[in-house]
Amino acid sequence: MTCCATLDEAAAAARACTLCAANLPLGPRPTFRVSPTARVLIIGQAPGTKVHETGIPWNDPSGDRLRGWLGMTRDDFYDDARIAIVPAGFCYPGRLPQGGDAPPRPECAPRWHPVLLPLLTSVRLTLLVGGYAQALYFSRGSVTETVAAWRQALADGKFPLPHPSWRTMAWEKGNPWFGEEVLPALRQTAADALA
Repeated sequence: MTCCATLDEAAAAARACTLCAANLPLGPRPTFRVSPTARVLIIGQAPGTKVHETGIPWNDPSGDRLRGWLGMTRDDFYDDARIAIVPAGFCYPGRLPQGGDAPPRPECAPRWHPVLLPLLTSVRLTLLVGGYAQALYFSRGSVTETVAAWRQALADGKFPLPHPSWRTMAWEKGNPWFGEEVLPALRQTAADALA
């Protein structure tokens, strides 16, 4: 679906979106960053409450871990001219009854990714962070299987990662290949894309 001729127009339309407002416990606050010069695109899941409050994507402990994985400072990570952030869901989706954040709203990515992503013409590398992002663009099954297939995804310019929440700490301990093999490759691949 197209709606806009320029990235600025598309971003303005997405920021004004109220498509699923009735289902958002804190109301709509689309949180993303785009630039025509961005070389790395980060597709995550959906904002949490801290991101909703501040309007800054990945502005929480998960963002700290993601920046650690990438070997990036906050300044580098939030350099809009180099890094775009377009999650699977732009607004905080609420909590699950059993705890944890709800999945991204299903209306969001189908509505806005086809509008925004084609206008990000300088992107060289797309990070697919978490199972919801991976299911949109590259899935080999479980998150572990998808992340383990990072070389195949990279052939298409994508790099799958687990979600960097505190829950992933145990996963990392059980999958030492992630720190030994994947993270060094991630850092080098991201540096190459940004160079």
